[in-house]
This record gives sequence, C-alpha cells and structure tokens, in this order.
Amino acid sequence: MKKQFNRILRKNKDTLALYTLLLPSIVLLLLFAYVPMVGLVIAFKDYSPSLGIMNSPWAGFKYFIQFFQSFQFGTTISNTLKISIYSILIGFPLPIILAIICNQIRVEKFKKFFQVTTYLPHFISTMVMCGMLILFLSPSSGLIANILKVVGIELPSLLSTPKHFAGIYVWSDVWQHVGWDSIIYLAALSAIDPTYYEAATMDGATRLQKIIHIDLPMLLPTTMILLILRAGSLLSVGFEKVLLLQNSLNQSGSEIISTYVYKVGMVNFQYSYSTAIGLFNTVVNIIILLFVNWLSRRITKTGLF
Repeated sequence: MKKQFNRILRKNKDTLALYTLLLPSIVLLLLFAYVPMVGLVIAFKDYSPSLGIMNSPWAGFKYFIQFFQSFQFGTTISNTLKISIYSILIGFPLPIILAIICNQIRVEKFKKFFQVTTYLPHFISTMVMCGMLILFLSPSSGLIANILKVVGIELPSLLSTPKHFAGIYVWSDVWQHVGWDSIIYLAALSAIDPTYYEAATMDGATRLQKIIHIDLPMLLPTTMILLILRAGSLLSVGFEKVLLLQNSLNQSGSEIISTYVYKVGMVNFQYSYSTAIGLFNTVVNIIILLFVNWLSRRITKTGLF
C-alpha cells in the first residue's frame, strides 16, 4: 500500500502543488454544497424542528403529491417555464450576435468604448436594477411615462399586469447581462486561427460569408456547452429579481417555483413541503440537463460529458 502511494506521489509530483491549491476549494464545496444535502431527507418526513431530522416521522411522497395536486402547481410551473424559455430564446442568441458585431469593429478605441458600455450594466445590483425598473415604469411619475406624456401617450401600469411581467423580466435581464455574457464568445472568436480569414479573403469571401462559414462553426462547441448549462437550469429562474418585482396585482404571472418555495418554507414554516418542491425542481433540471447533453452529443458531437 505504501509503495503504491509513493508511486502515485512520484507520478503526480509536477501537479501536486496544483492539487494542494485546489484542496481548500474542494473542502468548502463538500462542506457547503454536499454535506447539507443530508437535509433533503426531510422532503420525505413530517419534519419538526423539536424532533430533529432523524427523529421526525416518515411521510413518504406525501408532500410531492400535495404539490402536484395543489392549485399552485400549474401556475408556478407555467410561469417558470414561460419566463425561462422566453429568456433562452431572447437572451441566449443576443450575446453571440453582440460578440460577432464587436469582433467586426476595426477601430480599436470605438471597440473598447462599445465593450465598456455594454459591460457596465452587469455590475448594477439586482436590488438597484429592480428599483430602477419600478421608477422608470411607474405610470404616474416614471421617466418613461413623463416622456410619453409629451406626445400624448399614457403609459399603462406594466408592473401591475401579469401578462407583461415575463417581458419586463427578460428584456431588463438582457440589457443588464448581454454585454457580460458576450465575453466568452469574444474569447472564442479571438482564438480562431487568422489563416482561416486570410484564406477566405483570398477566395473572395465577403465579411458576412466569413461570419457564416468561419465564426459561427467555430463558436458552435462553446455555444452548445453554454446552452446545455442554460437548459440545465430551466426551472431555476432568478429568485431575487422576481420577488422584488412581484406584487399582489401581477402575482398570477410572476409566481414561480423559487418564490413559492420561499413563501412556503420561510414564511409559512412548512419545511418538508418546501424541500419536496425544491427537490422536484432539482430532479427535473438534472433530467433536462442529461437529455440536452445527450441530444447535443448526438447532433454536434459536443457535450459536457
């Protein structure tokens, strides 16, 4: 055993320092991500804080069935899917387009200015962003309402209308993060061998043809990896932003799984019920992740694993 251990040490001598640097991160990951998973067992128990996790009586799938039969099941699932799919359809391709546009800018100073102006909104906190949206979209004193009043148009109360909630969430999210999300695509574009462009220029290819036949195929592996990761969080819409923009008037269009879990668990103290909903959410996300990864490997030969 000792000889085998020494052989492993000699074999990994060059990378031992790197593994040592990685060790604190692994310990933190285990302590704060995997050890707390033991608490998931309360989804199958009638958990009582006074009895503790292990001494609480078993309930089986009682709370999963309760969620499936509740009137909130259809509402939370449909709202979550609506916002998430809308976000992917709009928010996923735009960073790719922005990266390609930025890559085509030849004036270096303008290119840097363009990048900085598109990156800056990313650093606005979620709370400040929601405050800005509430101020801008106020039908009585908001900035947009005052501008529209000049031309005789009255702004409706968008944040009080359930059908407008998804659009407000997605488009404000796009404005805030599209520049930042384009960085990884810009990095992938900068790694393309310049000889491809030189050969295309000699063949008489236009700028659009270079984008179609060089940029897009080279971006495909990166795009598919990010799409798989995005699909794996299909039911995990941003909790903070939805909760801050939510009110009693738009709740039928803004109540999603994460906000419902928060209200059930932290407000109403139904710990087993909220854990069951969260576990259901996680399992569905894992299934979607595995399916999209399998589909990507079949079609593009690219996948996470």
